[in-house]
Amino acid sequence: MKKLTEMSREELSQFYTQTESAYTAFKLRGLQLNMARGKPSQEQLDLTRNLHQPITDFLDEDGDDVRNYGKLLGIPEARRLFGEILQVPSSQVIAGGVSSLNLMYDMICRAYIYGVLPQYTPWRLLPQVKFLCPVPGYDRHFAITESLGFTHIPVPMHDDGPDMDMIDRLVAEDDSIKGIWCVPMYSNPDGITYSDAVVRRFAALKPAAADFRIFWDNAYCVHHLYPNQPERQDHLLSIYEACQEQGSEDMVYLFASTSKITMASAGISAMAMSPANFVWTVEKLSLQTIGYNRVNQLMHARYMPDLSSVEQVMSRHADLLRPRFELVLNKLQAEISPLGIAQWRKPRGGYFISFFALPGTARRVVALCKEAGLVLTGAGATYPGGHDPLDSNIRLAPSYPSLQELERAMELFCVCVKLAAAERLLAQ
Repeated sequence: MKKLTEMSREELSQFYTQTESAYTAFKLRGLQLNMARGKPSQEQLDLTRNLHQPITDFLDEDGDDVRNYGKLLGIPEARRLFGEILQVPSSQVIAGGVSSLNLMYDMICRAYIYGVLPQYTPWRLLPQVKFLCPVPGYDRHFAITESLGFTHIPVPMHDDGPDMDMIDRLVAEDDSIKGIWCVPMYSNPDGITYSDAVVRRFAALKPAAADFRIFWDNAYCVHHLYPNQPERQDHLLSIYEACQEQGSEDMVYLFASTSKITMASAGISAMAMSPANFVWTVEKLSLQTIGYNRVNQLMHARYMPDLSSVEQVMSRHADLLRPRFELVLNKLQAEISPLGIAQWRKPRGGYFISFFALPGTARRVVALCKEAGLVLTGAGATYPGGHDPLDSNIRLAPSYPSLQELERAMELFCVCVKLAAAERLLAQ
C-alpha cells in the first residue's frame, strides 16, 4: 500500500472516493459508540464488587470509631497504604475522599487564597500567575488553573517526559511561574513515564519563585498493562526522595487515588508533602472540613491493606485492559501505518493512547466520527484552552467499550482518519 503523500492526484482521488463510500456505509449502521473518557468498564467495576461488604466492627487500628467525627488526616491504615504507593512516610500523607482531583483543586485554591506557606504572598494578590502545562496533557488539570485566570505555558513532551531544558530556563527567569502540572507515570494521554534523569532535574530546579510548586499527579502509578512481565513495565523514580537529596522537598505535592483501582465513584484519595507544607495545609484544611469519609477508608484498607494487595487487584484490571489496548494498536498498525498519515504512542500502562493525525485534521476526524456514531474526546482537549496548534492530537480511551464495540469503533475511526487525510491532501 502506498503512502498517501506518495500517491498521484488521480490515485488520491480514487482513494478518497473509496473511503467516503466506506464512511457512508458506517453512517447507515446507526452506531452508538463512546471512547470519550477513560472510564473503567463494567467488568472492571465488578472486580471489586465485594469491597463494600457490611462492616460490623467500625474501629480503625487505633480503636477509634470511624463513624464519628475526628481524624482529619484519615485513618492510619489508609495513610500507610498511600505512603507505600507514593513512596512517602505515612506521617506526611493525608487520606481524603473519592477524588484526588478535588484535593488538587483545593491545594491550588489554598495557594491562591493563603499562599503556599505563611511567608509567601497569596497568589490572588499577584499581578499575574503562570503555570507550566506539559502537552498533550490532562484537560481537567488545565481547567482548574484556567478557572482562576492563570496564564498557561505549554511545554512539549518528549519520550522521557517534558522538555526539561525549557522548564529549567523558564522557571529560572520568571518568578510569576508558580507551578507545573505533571502526570509522571503512564501520562495522560501519551502513556509516557518520566525518566530518572527527568525526575532528578525536577528535584534540582532552581525557580526564581520560592513558592513554585510541582503538582505530581501519580494517577497511574500501579496501572501496568503487563504486570507479570517486569521487562515490559515502566519504573518511576521517587520524586520526594530526589527532592530530599536536593533539599527541595517543599517544592512538590504528590497525589493519588483508587479511582481506577476499586470503584470510580466510591474510591479514596490521598496527598502527600513535606513536613512544612503538611503543617500549613492541615491548618487551613481544618477550616474546610471535619474530615473525609473514614468508613470508606476503612473498607478500602481492609480490602487492600498494602501495596502487594493493590498490585493483585491491578493484575486483574490488566487482564481486561490489555486486549483492548492491543486491539487498538493492532488496528492502527494494520490500517493507518502503511499510509504514513499518523503517529501514535504504544504505552505500557495507563488508560490512553495518544494519536497524532495528519496536522490540520484532528477536529475533522472527531467530527466525522461523531456524525457516524462514535464519540471521542474533543480534539484540542489535551492542550490548554483546547488549542492544539497543529490540530493533530486525539486521545483514545479503550477501557470502557466491550471488545466487540471497540473493534467497530476502531474500524470507523480508521476510516475517518483516512477520509480526513485524503480531504486535506486533495485541498492542497
